[in-house]
Amino acid sequence: MRYLPLTDTDREDMLARIGVSDVDALFSDVPAGKLLKAPVDLPRARGELEVERILGKMAGKNTAASAVPFFVGAGAYKHHVPATVDHLIQRSEFLTSYTPYQPEIAQGTLQYLFEFQTQVAALTGMEVANASMYDGSTGTGEAVLMAHRVTRRRKAVLSGGLHPHYTAVVETLSEMANDEVVALKPDVSASEDILSQIDDSTSCVVVQSPDVFGNLRDLKPIAEKAHAHGALLIAVFTEVVSLGAVVPPGAQDADIVVGEGQSIGNALNFGGPYVGLFAAKSKYIRQMPGRLCGETVDSAGQRGFVLTLSTREQHIRRDKATSNICTNSGLCVLAFTIHMTLLGQTGLARLAEVNHANAVKLADALAGVEGVTVLNDSFFNEFTVKLKKPAAEVVEVLAAKGILAGVPVSRLLPKAGLDDLLIIASTEVNTDEDRAALVAALVEVL
Repeated sequence: MRYLPLTDTDREDMLARIGVSDVDALFSDVPAGKLLKAPVDLPRARGELEVERILGKMAGKNTAASAVPFFVGAGAYKHHVPATVDHLIQRSEFLTSYTPYQPEIAQGTLQYLFEFQTQVAALTGMEVANASMYDGSTGTGEAVLMAHRVTRRRKAVLSGGLHPHYTAVVETLSEMANDEVVALKPDVSASEDILSQIDDSTSCVVVQSPDVFGNLRDLKPIAEKAHAHGALLIAVFTEVVSLGAVVPPGAQDADIVVGEGQSIGNALNFGGPYVGLFAAKSKYIRQMPGRLCGETVDSAGQRGFVLTLSTREQHIRRDKATSNICTNSGLCVLAFTIHMTLLGQTGLARLAEVNHANAVKLADALAGVEGVTVLNDSFFNEFTVKLKKPAAEVVEVLAAKGILAGVPVSRLLPKAGLDDLLIIASTEVNTDEDRAALVAALVEVL
């Protein structure tokens, strides 16, 4: 009981206060078949050295993204992160800081959050950005809830090109709030008739570009139709590097822009933590989730930073909050901000150019492989191919050969009947040798 300081009397008092007879009663709503009957089958105790050996052996079974030709994308991308980023975020004043409740002693944290917001607003072409979200998927869910608050309507129309995980998050949140979701069927060719789904009951239309299949979308016609019916356009992206090359959503009249910022400053990290980007038109600022940092001057006229808007439940009464977000992915934000500062506008544009060129080279090479059909007409650094064999099987065979070939669509959409489709990403880290290895392996397998 070394780490459990409560006495039996303490436990009895707490149980009596909440009106249950024993601790087991706290789990009465959990189906009996889901409860463990015995402790998990793990050693009860091991020394530090033993634990390191065991975990090291387990970790050795993984194939590291940096160790093999790597073409996995679909929302999480392998990019080069300068060593400067990791060095700076591990400084103790950054690594150990949490959240700036007391602005007079958190000026450094508030400053980089302010700079992050400025970068996101510039990238997306929007007027205002918040101090980040958990990730792109939950940010999309928050954007839909925000649109409902703005329009006082409850129906969201989701494009068939939206990442399935993002769609699932929106559907879950909407189910809990009794909101309506119209999710269009998966749209590999970007030819869906989303305009016909917009009417006077629509709160928002959610469109991803580049979409999950890699297609670039023209958002302007969708924005026009949405606005004509009093609805909002929510533009989504999973690859922030694309904003160094494509027309930003703000220039296409998006009302809310949300996306995943992992590609800048943050490694794959086995799927997280990541950092969500969120921006909007300034007229909707008071309905934005999370919080916003602002710049001001103190009584002596010196520059300072403050939490200008704090609409999350930790700052105000729960029933008045716009969201229950409890953090702003601060360290991931800092990594993003440092990397973006190192790149600058010219560097980001050059990075985007290299990404696109690498993807075009790979698509052209794959188009010459028998049994492979490239499905995209326009894309950034990611595209979808159709194989003459189930994509999941092909990926497993290539993984055994030391090549991580991409994401089978069946992994994202297991019931959609798209088992022969493979999503492939090619970023600046892929070399000519990597691309040649993938092409040769596909020739052999197919």
